[in-house]
Amino acid sequence: MKLFERAGPLTQELRLAPGGFGLGQVLERERPDATTTMTCGYCSTGCGLSVHLRNGAAVGLTPATEYPVNLGMACPKGWEALEVLKAPDRAAVPLLRNDRGQLEPINWPTALRVFVARFRAIQAEYGNDAVAFLSTGQIMTEEMALLGALAKFGMGMIHGDGNTRQCMATSVVAYKQSFGFDAPPYTYADLEESDVLVFVGSNLCVAHPILWQRVLRNPHRPEIIVVDPRKTETAMQATDHFAIRPKSDLALFYGLARLLIERDWIDRDWVAAHTNSYKEFAAFVAPFTIERVASDTGIDADRIERLAQTIHEGRRVSFWWTMGVNQSYEGTRTAQSLVNLALLTGNIGRPGTGANSITGQCNAMGSRLFSNTTSLFGGRDFENADDRTEVARILEIDERRIPDQNSWAYPEIISGILKGKIKGLWVIATNPAHSWINQSQLGEILDRLEFLVVQDMYHTTETARRADLVLPAAAWGEKDGTFINSERRYGLAKKVARAPGVALADFSIFKLVAEAWGVGPMFRRWESPAATFQILKHLSRGRPCDITGIRDYQMLDDLGGVQWPFTAEQERATDGGATADPATHRRLFADGLFYHPDGRARFIFENPRPMPEPPTSAYPLLLLTGRGTAAQWHTQTRTNKSAVLRKLSPRNPYVELNPTDARRLGIAQNEPVLVESQRGSIAARAYVTPVVAAGQVFIPMHYETVNQLTDAVFDPYSRQPSYKACAVRVRRASACPP
Repeated sequence: MKLFERAGPLTQELRLAPGGFGLGQVLERERPDATTTMTCGYCSTGCGLSVHLRNGAAVGLTPATEYPVNLGMACPKGWEALEVLKAPDRAAVPLLRNDRGQLEPINWPTALRVFVARFRAIQAEYGNDAVAFLSTGQIMTEEMALLGALAKFGMGMIHGDGNTRQCMATSVVAYKQSFGFDAPPYTYADLEESDVLVFVGSNLCVAHPILWQRVLRNPHRPEIIVVDPRKTETAMQATDHFAIRPKSDLALFYGLARLLIERDWIDRDWVAAHTNSYKEFAAFVAPFTIERVASDTGIDADRIERLAQTIHEGRRVSFWWTMGVNQSYEGTRTAQSLVNLALLTGNIGRPGTGANSITGQCNAMGSRLFSNTTSLFGGRDFENADDRTEVARILEIDERRIPDQNSWAYPEIISGILKGKIKGLWVIATNPAHSWINQSQLGEILDRLEFLVVQDMYHTTETARRADLVLPAAAWGEKDGTFINSERRYGLAKKVARAPGVALADFSIFKLVAEAWGVGPMFRRWESPAATFQILKHLSRGRPCDITGIRDYQMLDDLGGVQWPFTAEQERATDGGATADPATHRRLFADGLFYHPDGRARFIFENPRPMPEPPTSAYPLLLLTGRGTAAQWHTQTRTNKSAVLRKLSPRNPYVELNPTDARRLGIAQNEPVLVESQRGSIAARAYVTPVVAAGQVFIPMHYETVNQLTDAVFDPYSRQPSYKACAVRVRRASACPP
C-alpha cells in the first residue's frame, strides 16, 4: 500500500474495494434530490444535459433548456447517455493475460507493477522511442493534458498521437497553414444568421442533428447548398444539391474562385488588407475554366455559374465541412479551397460567415490544444526551443525532459510497429482494431507488439480483446472535467454516477502510473482535474487559445460554458464575469487580424491529384463510407449498449446500391451480398436506392467489418486516413463459391 500512500491527495478518492481487487471509489454521502447541468460526452456539438439526481446519484436526464448550445434539444444518443453506463461488459477490474492466453482479474497494485516493469524493460532494451501511446478525443481535457505530460515528460516517450487524427487532423493543418493557428472562427449562432450556407461532405442532419435544428431556426430563409456525391438526408432538405463526382471538390472550388475573380465578385479591399498570395492564387485558378470544372465534376456549367452567383449575392455566406472533406487523400487542400472562397469574398469574422470545420468527437478540440501529442501544449512546437523553455517554466520541470522532436503521427506509429521500431503501446479510450483503416492489416500489426495496454470503459472492444493488460476506466458521468466543443466552448462534465467495480477515472489512473513510475513529485500540482484546469490556464496565457479569464469550474457552470479565447482582460471588462451573457457568441477575426506574424491570412492551393484507387474492371464500384444514423456513434462501443438506440438503426451491415447497378448485377432489395476490395470481403444486405449514384456504393462506418475494405492512404499534410473512396465490387452471396 506504500504506492497509494505516496499518491497524496489522490488517496482521498480511493479505498480498498471488497473482494481485494484493489481500489474503488468512496461512497457519496446522501444529498437531497437536485438537478445539475453538464456537457454531453458524445459528439463535438457539446449539448447541455440536465441530469436529475437522487441522493447525489443520477436517475435520469433531460436536455438543458437554457444551455446556449442546444437550447432544450437532444439527439437520441444524448437521451441515452446514462443508460449505456449500465452495460454488463463494463471494465470493472484490471485484467492481465496469463500464460494460457486468457485475460484474468488482478488488483491495481499488480496491474501497476506489470505496467511499469514491462514498459521499462522495453525502453531499456530498445530505447525510449520503442514505447508509444494512442489517445483520444473522448476523455476530459485535463486528463488528456496529464497523460501527455506524464508520457512525454515523465515516462520519456517520444511518440504519441490521438484518434483525432482520424477525424480532425485535416482541419487542424488547414487552419494552421491558412490562419497561423488551429482556430475554427465560428459560433453556432452563425448557422442561424447566414443567408447562404454551403455544406461540403457534411450530412449535418444525421451527424450533428442539433446543429441542423439550429439551421432550421434561421429566420432568413437561407439558401442551403449541399456538395456531396450522395443524396444524404441533408441534401434532401437543401435548396440545391451538387452531386459531384467523388473527389472532384478541388476542381469545383477552384472553378468557383475563378468565376468570382473573373466577374469581380470578390471583396478586393478586404483581400488587399488582410491576405497574402492573392495574385498567385488568381493565376493558379485561371486554368479551371467552367468547361473543365463541368467535365471534372459532372455538374452542368449553368448550375456552377448559378452557385457562384448565389455566393456573390449572399450578404452572409458560411462554408461548412466535416468528414467528407477531412477524411481524404487531399483533404487539407480541399478544406483550404473553402477557406480561400471565404477570404476572397470577405465572408469571415462577421455574423453568419466563416470557413467552418465541424468537429467529430466530444473533445477533439481539447485534444488539438492540450493532448501534448504532435504539438506541444497550447499549440506550441516541440522543435521550438523558446516554446520548450516556456512550458518547462510554467510546469516547473527540467526543460531537458521535453522532447525536442515532433512525435510520429498515428499512421507512422502503426508503421513503426510494423517495422519493429515500436514494441509497446498504450491505448486510451479508443478502438483502433475497429476504426483504423485497412483493419485486417492492423490486427496483424498489433499482434507484433511485445506489450499492449488498453485503458477503456469496456473490456469487450475489438482492441481490448487483443490487450495484454486492460485497465478499467470510468466513463462520462463518472468523473469531472471539461470538454471543448466545435465552436471553441469549454463545457463542464461532472461525476453523477459511480464507476463499476474498481474502475477509476482516467485522471486517477494517470496519477497512479506517475507514482508507480517514480515521477509522482513532478505532478504534485496536478492534484485534481480542477487544479489541472488552472495549469491549463497558465499554459494558454498569451496564446490564441487564452482562457485566463475563466476563473474556475463554477464560472463555466454559471455561464453555460465559455468560448476561447477569454482572457483575464476580457473577464475584467465584464465585471469579473458577473455581467457576461451565457448566450454571448464570440467569433474570431472580426478585426481582420490572423495569427501569422504579419497578421494576414494566406491563400494556399495545389493542383488536384488522381484518386489513389479508382474503380477498375475487376473492382468497378467506388465505396463511400460515413455516418449512417443519428442513433449510433463511431464504432458503437457505447451506443450499441442501449436497447433504444439499437432499435433506431439496422443491426447488421448494409450497402446502398444504385438501382442501375443492382439490375446489372442481378441483385434484389435486401438480398445478401458480398462487398469485396483488394484487402478483404464483408457480408452485407443490399439496400437498393437512388441516393447513391450509379458506380458508387455506401456503407455506414459503424459496423466493425467495414474497415476491412478501406485503403490505407493518407493526406500528405495532415496524415489523416482517406476513408471515403476505394474500389470495390458487389456480388450476390448465393452466387459466390463456398
